[in-house]
Amino acid sequence: MSDYLTYQSSGVNIEANDEMVEKIKGSVGSTFGPRVMDLHGGFAGLFSLENSNNFSKNYKNPVLVSCTDGVGTKVMLARDMCKFDTVGQDLVAMSVNDMIVLGAAPLFFLDYLAADELNPEKVAVLVEGIAAACREAGCSLIGGETAEMPGIYSKNDFDMAGFAVGVVEKDEIIKGDSAEPGDVIIGLSSSGVHSNGYSLVRNICFNKAKLSLDSPVDSLGGRKLGKVLLEPTKLYVQPVLAVLEELKAASEIKAMAHITGGGLVGNIPRVLPEGTKAVIKRKSWEKPDIFPFLQKTGPVEESEMYRVFNMGVGFVMVVSPEKADKAVEILTKNGQQAWQIGEICKGSKEVVIQ
Repeated sequence: MSDYLTYQSSGVNIEANDEMVEKIKGSVGSTFGPRVMDLHGGFAGLFSLENSNNFSKNYKNPVLVSCTDGVGTKVMLARDMCKFDTVGQDLVAMSVNDMIVLGAAPLFFLDYLAADELNPEKVAVLVEGIAAACREAGCSLIGGETAEMPGIYSKNDFDMAGFAVGVVEKDEIIKGDSAEPGDVIIGLSSSGVHSNGYSLVRNICFNKAKLSLDSPVDSLGGRKLGKVLLEPTKLYVQPVLAVLEELKAASEIKAMAHITGGGLVGNIPRVLPEGTKAVIKRKSWEKPDIFPFLQKTGPVEESEMYRVFNMGVGFVMVVSPEKADKAVEILTKNGQQAWQIGEICKGSKEVVIQ
């Protein structure tokens, strides 16, 4: 037996990485549009801005918009369930949903996956989930990185991060500074917890209630807890862009917010001008069963629920009262459930839940 050490004997398998690259090639390529310059084996992705005809609109003063995010401790549930086909959508959604708050359309996406040990089959499933979400959001997956780091990650642990770049016309950037009292707040339905608050979720479900991921829960319609908690974050890109296409020219969309960590009370004030507040009517939309389940099981005070979770509203649009019905109509036509959940009033950049 040789006394020489190798990279593989130290915990990193180069051959597994090569196998992984082959397995994900088709998924990545399926997201390419005419702007992607395919460079086989390149050290970076190339995305052409030269031909304006390749864009969905003819930009005069294009501004690039960039976002980055992760999935948080939700990856621990995916690990424990050995289910890796949904968290890729979470990863893409967390960045592209942030981007469209400014009115920007996503152009391309890059991912970073790190694990204790590289499993080509698992990585292929993760990347296909990312690619599927990119296809739905209309952006290209032009690159990424995998890292095998034994010693940093424990057995079967992994983490992921994503980076997105988009574009918006300079004079169409939605900054929120035009929102004013009387404007209507429209809430777009979430699919559940999305990708925020999972440290509290795990504390409630597994530490306090001693449930397992396989536990069927009556108040969740008999569904297994793990399946409900792994429901991926909604992608709001296409429905929101459809509203912008029809209404933005008349400056009817005043502000938008992606409801992530901090919930409704933490995210809406970020896009409100001084002298205004958001008044939200808590009974104006349907809340997924997971939220009353978490609140009762905790128990968790209602104010804390609204401070941590999206409570069934994953994205918010502030529109002029004259176009509120039209905006909801467009969203509904594009497969997105939405409600008028409140209005902008005079105040001090806060959210009041009534």
